[in-house]
Formats: sequence, structure tokens, C-alpha cells
Amino acid sequence: MKTLVSAVLCAGMAAMAAAGAGPETAQAGKVWDQQFTQLEHELVPLAEAMPADKYGFAPTQGQFTGVRTFAQQVTHAAYVIYRMSAAILDEKNPSETDANENGPAALKTKGQIVQYLKDAFAYGHKAMRSLTNANQMDLVKSPFGQNRTARVFMASLMMWHSFDHYGQMVVYLRMNGIIPPASRR
Repeated sequence: MKTLVSAVLCAGMAAMAAAGAGPETAQAGKVWDQQFTQLEHELVPLAEAMPADKYGFAPTQGQFTGVRTFAQQVTHAAYVIYRMSAAILDEKNPSETDANENGPAALKTKGQIVQYLKDAFAYGHKAMRSLTNANQMDLVKSPFGQNRTARVFMASLMMWHSFDHYGQMVVYLRMNGIIPPASRR
């Protein structure tokens, strides 16, 4: 995980350099929000690409016993975006979840689930834009226990966790004969 965090931080520094700003002048929130926007432009279209009647799909062949359905993949990714964003902002999480962190149980339709994901991204943008060069290393309460962790760690975790589920969702689409939007370009 340290390698992944380092890679994400290096990518952010490269983005600042490409924008003509040095690390001493660039605002961390702008860099993180740009990366978060790229994630949004991958994950939301992927969620929209799966037909509504396939939202209950979960693989059954091979070692897939007990995996999340496609809908649960989407709601879990969205819930964790809420959770990490709340940690970055040092706020109470505005979303609820079930015991498996699959988001609110009331979400049933594709429309509701996609909207929940979009709302999570809106809250995530608020969190990413709140990061500054001065506060990104400040310690906030971790949503995983009683310890404290740097805001920038929560931002990194939010990114790689979402892309982990993005990869799983790509497989679900392909198993249903659907080419993911990012692969159509």
C-alpha cells in the first residue's frame, strides 16, 4: 500500500509540474480534485452502462461465492467515497450503510443507485477541494478505529479503493456481453 500511496502522490506532483506550478505554489486540492474527476468520468458511465435488469448480477462460475452484486459494487464504492470524504472534512458521514458497507438499504432501482453514486462524487469533490498544501498532512479521526491519519491518506484510499471496484465492475459488464465505456474509445 505504501507503494500505491507513493505512486499517487508522484502522479499528483507530476500533474502540478505539467500545469507549470511547483509543489510550493500548487494547491493540493486542485490536483486531488482533478484526479477525482477522472475517476468520476470512469465510474459513473460504467454504472450507467449496466442495464437495470442486470443490477442484481453477481458471477457464479468459479470462486465467486458471496461476492457483491453489480448494484452492491456501485453502492459500496459510493458509500466508501462518502466515508473517506467525511474523514477528510472531519465531519459526520452523511450517508448510512448496512453491515457490509453497501450503502443505504432503501436503494433499489438503477436510477436510485446511480444518483447515490453521483451524490457521493459531489460530496467527494467538496472533500478533495478542501485539501490544501497546509492541511493535507493534518491528522483526522480515521473511520477505521480510534487512530488518526492524514487527510491525504484518506484521499488516496478513496481513489484506489474506487478503482479496485471499478475493475470488478468491468468484469461484471464483460460477463454480460457489455463493453465498458472506457474501452469503447
